[in-house]
Amino acid sequence: MKFNILGTAILIALLVGCNSKAGTKKTAETAEDAKDCCPPSGGRAALLSKTEDNETQKVSEGMVLIPAGSYMMGGEGKFALPREYPRHPVKVDAFYMDTHEVTNANFRKFVEATAYTTIAERKIDWDELKKQLPPGTPKPPDENLKPGSLVFTPKPGTTDLSNFYQWWEWVNYTDWRHPEGPDSSIKGKDNHPVVHIALADALAYAEWAGKRLPTEAEWEWAARGGLKDKTYPWGDKDVNEAPYECNSWQGTFPNTNTAADGFEKRAPVGSFAPNGYGLYDMAGNVWEITTDLFDVNYYKTLSSTEVLYNPKGSTKSFNPHSPYGRNTVIKGGSFLCNDSYCASYRVSARMPLEWDSAMNHVGFRLVKDAE
Repeated sequence: MKFNILGTAILIALLVGCNSKAGTKKTAETAEDAKDCCPPSGGRAALLSKTEDNETQKVSEGMVLIPAGSYMMGGEGKFALPREYPRHPVKVDAFYMDTHEVTNANFRKFVEATAYTTIAERKIDWDELKKQLPPGTPKPPDENLKPGSLVFTPKPGTTDLSNFYQWWEWVNYTDWRHPEGPDSSIKGKDNHPVVHIALADALAYAEWAGKRLPTEAEWEWAARGGLKDKTYPWGDKDVNEAPYECNSWQGTFPNTNTAADGFEKRAPVGSFAPNGYGLYDMAGNVWEITTDLFDVNYYKTLSSTEVLYNPKGSTKSFNPHSPYGRNTVIKGGSFLCNDSYCASYRVSARMPLEWDSAMNHVGFRLVKDAE
């Protein structure tokens, strides 16, 4: 069974079997969020209701040492959004980071060792889901609470880029093994990034692997690759200029992806050149989960001159489009990003992801403290 992405009010009607319709009010917040390729109203709740010699830095388990350092965190480039300002000074200690995103093969080893079941593979727990919806929301039919996840499914002829609900769809029995729907598979894609991973899934994998998720500050410092005040992990070269530096969307979003970079959807990890620290795919391919809570107003509370040491982000989650949900920050953009819509392959770009939500363009990589 599939659910169209319609927005919170319409979704709630769908869940309880009604046929009411509602429009989307345009505000300053929605205008900003229309730059995003993820549904800003949240996840399933809203939809179901530089180093010179990198070789010497390599360590076991496919990680590299990211040196300690200071940088200006926040908005770079003409596409930066208000939530990325003000830029503020940050200092981070050294840490190790995975050279690439966690792959299907990596994740399979974890599942085989632990028998872990991801959030997308579990029947939806209404008692938990309703906490993310307005009080009094009636329980939907059990048919509507089957396992599943969010899939990018654009409708032909879409022209209204303010209506992101036109290209996201809830598809039952979609998960990391079946990334495009129940009839799809990951056969032959062991070296592709694992997707349909929720925060809890990434945390469980991290514990098993003896690592952890990065903070947003660590992630952004690593993504910059030793470069100063640059828009992308590779510098300021236009993302649309060949040879391409990352897996992103070429063509007209969301209808036509020419795949000029060689990939229509996710690419095998390491398909593009690494940044200055030897890290692959720090832009495009799939969004990456961090530990920081997403608060759209968080940067506004920070000083543009006072240095933050190893910041861990906001103490609260606030996404106006998901007021009852708990959101974490994701970074790096994905294969869906395009300058005409979501230019989030920029190092400073930040997006919210509800803690129990998963999509076919969200994955993760891990870090480990330096000894």
